Amino acid sequence: MQGECCRARDHPTPARECPSMSRLPPITEAQSRAALQWLSRINEQPAQAEGAAFKRWLLADPGHREAYAQAQALWQNSAAPAARLAVEEQAKLQRYLDAMARPPAGRPWRQRVAALAMAACLVLAVGVAGGWHPGLWLQDLQADYRSADQVRQVTLADQSQVTLDAGSAIAVDFVQGERRVRLLHGAAFFQVTHTGAPFLVEAAGGEVRVLGTQFEVRERGEGAQVTVRSGRVAVSPAPGAAARELTANQQVAYAAGLVADTLAVDSDSRLAWRQGWLNYYQVPLAQVIGDLGRYYPGRILLLDDELGQRKVSGSFPVAEPLLALDSLGKVMGFSRQTVLGRFTVIR
Repeated sequence: MQGECCRARDHPTPARECPSMSRLPPITEAQSRAALQWLSRINEQPAQAEGAAFKRWLLADPGHREAYAQAQALWQNSAAPAARLAVEEQAKLQRYLDAMARPPAGRPWRQRVAALAMAACLVLAVGVAGGWHPGLWLQDLQADYRSADQVRQVTLADQSQVTLDAGSAIAVDFVQGERRVRLLHGAAFFQVTHTGAPFLVEAAGGEVRVLGTQFEVRERGEGAQVTVRSGRVAVSPAPGAAARELTANQQVAYAAGLVADTLAVDSDSRLAWRQGWLNYYQVPLAQVIGDLGRYYPGRILLLDDELGQRKVSGSFPVAEPLLALDSLGKVMGFSRQTVLGRFTVIR
């Protein structure tokens, strides 16, 4: 019966068993995204399939039922191929990119699902080839404050202000007369309130001691980078190491217990991400793409290492990372391909 094939219980049956589905309008991207989100939640918590929220969404539009059936088929069809694809060399992903294009209008939905399943294979492979780190999940479990794909403002217990860049996390420990903050990943800008108690920021094995200031601490590979907007900080690259003092418009990086030369910088330009802009002068494209990726609710994968080393200068709004990539692509001659609204490949 049609009512049985469209029900929410124990995951709805694929739409091909419902004859009326063939006359429905095409599934929209928003419906596909919502269906994949519901499927992910139900896989993690099966009881949600019996919940009122899921049933209301499922019954709100006939297209929701078909979108959910397609999401199920995508999930099932992609599991085994994804496991194989994830261990192949990155260069071999290229032949899958051509299969991800949306089929022409009028093709059966089953063919569309096949293309989406191929896209899902790539998505899972990106997690391996693109440097995905499950350890960030563990770090986030330690965090007191974290941000997703947007900048976040935080007020600490001492009224100090912290601005977390997208994709960042900190842990806070105010005990025994000291104020300690650990940068777990990403970047944070601090405006420290003077209370008389020491304020320290730990990052990548080093420590930044506040001497009255506004400053940023940013994770950079295996180390960290400190930029001072006003006041002074003392930067130690490792416990017990000599401290390097920085003042306004100075920047220093450290890693593995070693500190680099102090640089004079325009701190307002370097810290413009707080106002929604990324500013660059002659930096590798790979760095720009990595920075834009923090503001993108998915993953961006650059397949061309040589392209990634080409230098970029300019200013880009963080609110529209894909538009920024399109502008760069016109100048530098690359193209992007976005799958399921969440995974973008540059070649």
